[in-house]
Amino acid sequence: MNLIIDAGNTSVKLAIFKKAEIVHLEIVVQDDFVDGVKRIFDKYPKIHSAIVSSVGSLSKDKIKVVAVFCELHELSHASKVPFKNSYTSPQTLGVDRLALITAAYYHNPHHNTLVIDAGTCITYDMLNDFDEYLGGAISPGIQMRYNAMHNQTAKLPLLEKTELIDYIGNSTENCMHSGVIYGVKLELEGVINLYNSRFKDLTVILTGGDTLFLSKRVKNTIFADSKFLLKGLNYLLEYNKH
Repeated sequence: MNLIIDAGNTSVKLAIFKKAEIVHLEIVVQDDFVDGVKRIFDKYPKIHSAIVSSVGSLSKDKIKVVAVFCELHELSHASKVPFKNSYTSPQTLGVDRLALITAAYYHNPHHNTLVIDAGTCITYDMLNDFDEYLGGAISPGIQMRYNAMHNQTAKLPLLEKTELIDYIGNSTENCMHSGVIYGVKLELEGVINLYNSRFKDLTVILTGGDTLFLSKRVKNTIFADSKFLLKGLNYLLEYNKH
């Protein structure tokens, strides 16, 4: 069994894989991380390896706790990957993006694949049919756009995403919702069209916290998998054992 740890800015996902299957998944806040790890090993004593992917502020002391229980791999730009990385500054490439491209490599080998991760930021990552990672793009996520309008103006309220029927807003709040939701929808469709025009037989994979919300709104044919990052981390853990 493998323990997959995906640490974000505020919360941490703890997933147990038995071979390629997720048998347990829970989310803890960073303050409860150590207790969560101890509970996991009490419940699953056969865990033999773990990987930590941290894009937030999970401390080194907390990460070291995991190494007390099993072999630990801390994902970094120095980790081995199964694809050719043509990113010009690999040391600045987020480890979450490494995991997403790895998942794409195993999910759709030797084919053009665009991975869209709709979370705090929206990231676009392209793996071509030569298994070469080309790079992509980063833009503000849904909640970040709401936060920006509230924090950088005097009177606009702080909102959260909601179902929206008409793109013509008839109130300030509805106008903000329209700007964010339809803005993201049209961005996704526009970016997908750009990549489709350049890469033959493109597969598009949508993942991240806003996967379900956005997958219903994007016209283009996509494959939605909210656990794609965790799967990529599990592949990377296995790949780095050798």
